[in-house]
Amino acid sequence: MLLISHRIGLKARMTAAAETKTLGLGDVRSVVTGVVKVSLLLEAITALVLALRFATAYEEPWPRAAWLGVFHAVSAFNNAGFALYSDNLMGFVTDPWICLPIALAVIAGGLGFPVLFELRRRFRKPRAWSLHTKIVLWASGVFLVGGSAFITAIEWSNPATLGPLNVPGKLLAGFFQGVMPRTAGFNSLDTSQMFPASWLGTDVLMFIGGASAGTAGGIKVTTFAVLFFVIYAEIRGEGAVNIFNRRLHGDLQRQALTVVLLSVAAVAGTTVAFMVFSDHNLDQSLFEVTSAFATVGLSTGITADLPLGLQLLLIALMFIGRLGPITVASALALRSRVRLYDLPEERPIIG
Repeated sequence: MLLISHRIGLKARMTAAAETKTLGLGDVRSVVTGVVKVSLLLEAITALVLALRFATAYEEPWPRAAWLGVFHAVSAFNNAGFALYSDNLMGFVTDPWICLPIALAVIAGGLGFPVLFELRRRFRKPRAWSLHTKIVLWASGVFLVGGSAFITAIEWSNPATLGPLNVPGKLLAGFFQGVMPRTAGFNSLDTSQMFPASWLGTDVLMFIGGASAGTAGGIKVTTFAVLFFVIYAEIRGEGAVNIFNRRLHGDLQRQALTVVLLSVAAVAGTTVAFMVFSDHNLDQSLFEVTSAFATVGLSTGITADLPLGLQLLLIALMFIGRLGPITVASALALRSRVRLYDLPEERPIIG
């Protein structure tokens, strides 16, 4: 933000304070402290549940169980997806005491700290929630339910994934796999054995990701929701874009469109490079590239065999995917120019 906006003056600080719903210009310390407290609290609760399960159900020594609990709790809340098992979490595919705490930690981290702070202060006053919180909760709920239902339905009879499991096991595994594309990256099923339709659905979920100011990647659910409501307003012929009884500013619409188009360009360009310089098909290439851009970590199993150049390209894409959308959105929000004159208006043909 400093490099692109050149400064953080009073106006920029006021804009940032308004955008993040902070209490004032001097409460940076309280915000940072709140982030640390919330992170440690949620990670500690998740770690405790996991440690007890590892110790009692899998006969792990208490020190080892505690280490497993802490590592996977931190990895889950921060949407990292690293596990201490060679098959990730496939060995716990039907264990709700392992899968559900990890999934809930992933969801909490993906909601973003502004939403967590507001829920803590106004949990019983949903009408007083900010527009950002309403959009995040609404969009997250839609993608969690829709993604889980889609994966479960497609993979229900797949003999290499959900097929051998009983009904409760299928529902649990389907829910877990529907949560993980929020950029968490854990897997309790063999991703390489999933149907291409499931890969494509996962691509969409990974690309959208979680909420802003959280631990998730992707273009963010708020960005997608803004564009959805823009299209909805255009179809209805409305002059303004309204979301939850609030009118959306025009600048925000352009910011969302810019972030999405630049992200699509990054994913599409890298996918073309994969198709040219490797022998993998489009499904695998697009999945690998989207997973890297959204910093998910899921893979169809081709990463280790890629040429060095493509591996370096994935590394660059992970870095761009994590910092790029944030940097672009911040720069657009904080570096606006006022034009002193308007050019003549003309309408090109659309469609």
